[in-house]
Amino acid sequence: MVHSSGVVRPDRANQRNALIAGFLGWTLDAFDFFILTYVLNDVARDFHRSRPDIALTLTASLAMRPLGALIFGLLADRFGRRLPLMLDIIFYSIIEVLSGLAPGYRSFMILRLLYGIGMGGEWGVGASLALESVPARWRGVVSGLLQEGYALGNLLAAVAYFTIYPHFGWRAMFFIGGLPALLSLFVRAKVKESAAWQASRTDWKTYWMIVRSNWRRFLYLVVLMTMLNSMSHGTQDLYPTFLSKTRGFNPHWTAIISMVAMLGAICGGLAFGAYSDRAGRRRAMITAALLGVAAIPLWILSPTTALLVAGGFIMQFMVQGAWGVIPAHINELSPGQLRGFFPGFAYQLGVLCASTISYIEPVLGERFSYTQSMGILAAAVLSIGALVIYLGPEAKGVHFG
Repeated sequence: MVHSSGVVRPDRANQRNALIAGFLGWTLDAFDFFILTYVLNDVARDFHRSRPDIALTLTASLAMRPLGALIFGLLADRFGRRLPLMLDIIFYSIIEVLSGLAPGYRSFMILRLLYGIGMGGEWGVGASLALESVPARWRGVVSGLLQEGYALGNLLAAVAYFTIYPHFGWRAMFFIGGLPALLSLFVRAKVKESAAWQASRTDWKTYWMIVRSNWRRFLYLVVLMTMLNSMSHGTQDLYPTFLSKTRGFNPHWTAIISMVAMLGAICGGLAFGAYSDRAGRRRAMITAALLGVAAIPLWILSPTTALLVAGGFIMQFMVQGAWGVIPAHINELSPGQLRGFFPGFAYQLGVLCASTISYIEPVLGERFSYTQSMGILAAAVLSIGALVIYLGPEAKGVHFG
């Protein structure tokens, strides 16, 4: 938009629409992923497999996310952000519906592998589109809002478990996971292509030269995202199983406590994202991680339900507080010509490196206890994560475009 004085003014409507598209894309993607964490016991029973066997399909989805980030990230740097985002949303929505129709464990595993490709493609493309469309001074706030779409997706999965599952069973949970496909219509109609992408696009020869010259930065981002994903999945994926198996809560209370924890996650992501605009990205993330370590006893050892609920809220406030800074932080650390591919692929390789935690945790939980398994792993990844963040770079407020 151009003011009468000739000064270019930001297109606020497009900023809002790009943020909505990135936020909802990640929200609905996370919703589709977390559905399985709530119905894991039911799927295991119907397919006549163990809980670790079904948890392995979670690991399979996480392990395939780098392939999705690679495919859709390269498309986003070559053809713009909008088209790859639309294709990705449609793809993972179809796979989610088919997961609800799977006749057995083998077909279910294949579908969850395919779903991981779609899940991996969304974050990098959606985050670059949203963050390239907003002013630099708002990146921390927008980053927190964008990332907590993931927590909102978990919260919505808990709501579906509370309302839909008791009446229609676990397969219906996957059927409603097809609704995100409608979001592609919104992207097509309301979101403009990123101006920063238009300004940064280059030829393939130069593109790959820039990739090679930034390999050290890329490796650091992979290590960083390995720790952040270990923090997130280590405190979230088996939490419903911990509540039902170890603490003996029924589906009703498991859903309620999980919803409260995800409300904490949303609040934490927004609070620390905003804090990072003032204090810096690294300081905000380190503070959140260390406070998460301090919250572990309240999170899993509380003797009463009220304290356990408070612990779940505080733990996710801190874990997702650190995560709320990530979209801004790693997009700022990425070269402009590679922003569709670089942060998303590093993120999803971190997912791959951390994916075994969703399998190791239940294996240790079955051998010892879920309390011991979750507590020890959480303390380790939060502490090491804080150290990795401290040792890394920061580029707060760097110009996009």
